Amino acid sequence: MKLEIKLGDITEEEVDAVVNPANEYLKLGSGVAGAILRKGGKIIQDECDKIGYCQTGKAVITTGGSLKAKYVIHAVGPIWKGGNSNEDELLYSAVESALMLAHSYNLKSISFPAISTGIFGFPKERASKIIISAILEFMKKYENRTSIEVIRICLFDKETYGIFLKTYENIGI
Repeated sequence: MKLEIKLGDITEEEVDAVVNPANEYLKLGSGVAGAILRKGGKIIQDECDKIGYCQTGKAVITTGGSLKAKYVIHAVGPIWKGGNSNEDELLYSAVESALMLAHSYNLKSISFPAISTGIFGFPKERASKIIISAILEFMKKYENRTSIEVIRICLFDKETYGIFLKTYENIGI
């Protein structure tokens, strides 16, 4: 199992599942979710509407529609409220829930965006530490016990990519 961090467009990822940084009502509007909807098609929103709701810190799965990825895992990260409303724990849980879904579906590869750092306002440096830590903990816990071979963090802009890369280099493995 390996962790990769790359600069790119998550809607172009050739992985088994891409992660959508979802809201609780699973409405794909702007940012990464909007890009997934535009490229993947209305079927993804239709499937989300059938599911209806996902609690913050949890994740649900739909097909990938017209995306290269077979699935979209909708992980609901927290809205930043200043750091005193369990945001760190909820973000960690959203990443962990997405990984557990990928594991339960026997997927080989998954690609994450910087969950909660867009319109939800989570500080990028803080989020990078939580997201990477959650992934590394999963890798340690499920080493040789999961179908997942590649976990990727795909970041759309150079600033966010730089933050995640620096965090990864500082945390190391």
